[in-house]
Amino acid sequence: MDKTLIVTNDFPPRPGGIQTFLHNMALRLDPDRLVVYASTWKRGAEGARACAAFDAEQPFTVVRDRTTMLLPTPRVTRRATELLRAHDCSSVWFGAAAPLGLMAPALRAAGARRLVATTHGHEAGWAQLPAARQLLRRIGDGTDTLTYLGEYTRSRIAGALSGPAAARMVELPPGVDEKAFHPGSGGDEIRARLGLADRPVVVCVSRLVPRKGQDTLILALPRILSRVPDAVLLIVGGGPYRGELERLARETGVSDSVRFTGPVPGAELPAHYGAGDVFAMPCRTRRGGLDVEGLGIVYLEASATGLPVVAGDSGGAPDAVLDGETGWVVRGGSVEESADRIIALLGDPELRQRMGERGRAWVEQRWRWDLLAERLTELL
Repeated sequence: MDKTLIVTNDFPPRPGGIQTFLHNMALRLDPDRLVVYASTWKRGAEGARACAAFDAEQPFTVVRDRTTMLLPTPRVTRRATELLRAHDCSSVWFGAAAPLGLMAPALRAAGARRLVATTHGHEAGWAQLPAARQLLRRIGDGTDTLTYLGEYTRSRIAGALSGPAAARMVELPPGVDEKAFHPGSGGDEIRARLGLADRPVVVCVSRLVPRKGQDTLILALPRILSRVPDAVLLIVGGGPYRGELERLARETGVSDSVRFTGPVPGAELPAHYGAGDVFAMPCRTRRGGLDVEGLGIVYLEASATGLPVVAGDSGGAPDAVLDGETGWVVRGGSVEESADRIIALLGDPELRQRMGERGRAWVEQRWRWDLLAERLTELL
């Protein structure tokens, strides 16, 4: 691999799926041939301390910009080119193509031979808006490769690109640490801690925002409880929608059957998946197609843990499920479909086991981090 400069807004300690994706990839590249140029997580002393503590633990060099949001301004572009030259980098990886990929021509002029930009769900939204679509086309023409998460995001983004740029696209989804997420990951301990030892558990691990579908699961609970009276919904994660979800649970009369854990440490996530019998996140598309699921790594983490999954049909979420084999895809926001699929799984231990085992095997075959890091190394 050429020595590489990663340019990104999405890097820990800032939380989020893209951040986890980039960090996991970075950890699997040669640390002596890697430099990360990232924004600062929060303004003020707290953000600076958090970033400094995190950066000190990394095996590679991390350079923080003073701003909390990198944009392709003249100042940021100049700083990126200075880092490229100072560290003798010849490759650049933009952690999110839009908008940082607009710096590609300047970095190429400064000596970069390979420029790779990764797209996520938001670039699929850009492809629908005329002005943003033109910018995305410029990014595609200025880089050597745009990567995509799955077929949904590829099809949406490719339509905004020139023919040559679309032909150069390469699939590069996030991966799963199959050694951390596995059956027997500690779910029994979480069940005991939460008082759920003998209850059927539907688990949802995700940020609490309307698109993810936790509200659909709460609305589905009366139907589920009519068939599985002792079932419980375990909602893992934090976010701005929690108050509304708690209100909805009270109004629906199912508060006693819902548990909110709030945010949990990353090291405890596999055990929280393992606390479930079924994983469900019936995500839905919002805002006229601008707010969609890019892929849904949570479905793959659940599969690696040996759980069958119930996924919504938003965006690229179906790319993370073998429908009918590792779980089912339902119409996002459909209370009835979500409830019926969950009821079927809770009532059939053999089906749960078969789908869970198929999901685990699929992750091992296709979604391991080491396989995907090899693909990125080749691109760089």
